[in-house]
Amino acid sequence: MRTMKVTSKERTQLIDITYEVQKIVDESRTENGLLILYVPHTTAAVTINEGADPNVQKDIEKTLGRLIPKDNNYSHIEGNSDAHIKASLLGASVNILIKEGRLLLGTWQSIFFYEGDGPRTRKVYVEIIPTRGL
Repeated sequence: MRTMKVTSKERTQLIDITYEVQKIVDESRTENGLLILYVPHTTAAVTINEGADPNVQKDIEKTLGRLIPKDNNYSHIEGNSDAHIKASLLGASVNILIKEGRLLLGTWQSIFFYEGDGPRTRKVYVEIIPTRGL
């Protein structure tokens, strides 16, 4: 298992981590397998979505903010309930197939780390399970 560090600059931010994840696959020399990304934080998440147009990430952040506003008379006293809810909706993990040494992502897909309560430095655990082929 490997641990990636991700540093955010804003309170909420989608950060493209596709290149760094592919680097880990390259270093592992895994030809075929399953990659698991897991975020061990309750106000952060990981998701796969379009990476070609940065407006998609802006739209996701904007819509999450509208649907789950920062201040909404939440019971949690730390002031970050919105981040907990958003992280729960997006999810703490994703699985990605590896084929011929490459992440098996769609043409427009990228992997994003979602920061909901930054800026912070966070961890993402990366596990690769080799297989005989797809």
